[in-house]
Amino acid sequence: MLGMILLEILSTKGAAALGAGLVAVGAGMGLGKIGSAAMDSMARQPESISKVQTAMIIIGALVEGVSLFAVVVCLLAS
Repeated sequence: MLGMILLEILSTKGAAALGAGLVAVGAGMGLGKIGSAAMDSMARQPESISKVQTAMIIIGALVEGVSLFAVVVCLLAS
């Protein structure tokens, strides 16, 4: 029963919504990992805060850009 429902969703426009949702979850996990690693690094070496913060912002922006592109592709593919 559940398998049939999932198959029906994936064969219609639900696949695009599912893909967009997976992209959003992946981007959130990636940004959380970036933030966590940056906080650990800043706590261990306080003198490198400005370098770590700059790198964190750049990497976060790249992750957001890729995830936005992936969501647009998912929605256009439907």
